[in-house]
Amino acid sequence: MRIGELAREGGVNPKTIRYYESIGLLPEPDRTASGYRDYEAADLAQLTFIRSAKRLGISLDEIREILAFQRRGEAPCAYVRGVLDAQLHTIDRKIDELRRLRTELRELSIEAGRLPESTPRGSCGLIAHAGRKARPT
Repeated sequence: MRIGELAREGGVNPKTIRYYESIGLLPEPDRTASGYRDYEAADLAQLTFIRSAKRLGISLDEIREILAFQRRGEAPCAYVRGVLDAQLHTIDRKIDELRRLRTELRELSIEAGRLPESTPRGSCGLIAHAGRKARPT
């Protein structure tokens, strides 16, 4: 199949396929006599794997490492578990940060009714108020 068909089947842009080839995530395909890239079902399977891994938040460098395990005939499962555990830790940290931000925004919204509409220079006092509140005392 040609690059357009692979892109369509894989749900990506042809430029993405060329990029993945340039960084070694997809192998350079064979070429037809007229110079067109000629892909096989295995290329679509690898492209699908890459898209699935990216959806899970796995970076391109981590995907490259997983593929290297596979090329060496080694099971990448322990490595993948470590990557996914790190992803979970990052997500948990971000959720905690977002919860704190939500609480701060709710409090600021409540205080907004008690603050003047604008500062003497014509800017909104809410952000300045939040900045003063955030400073350690």
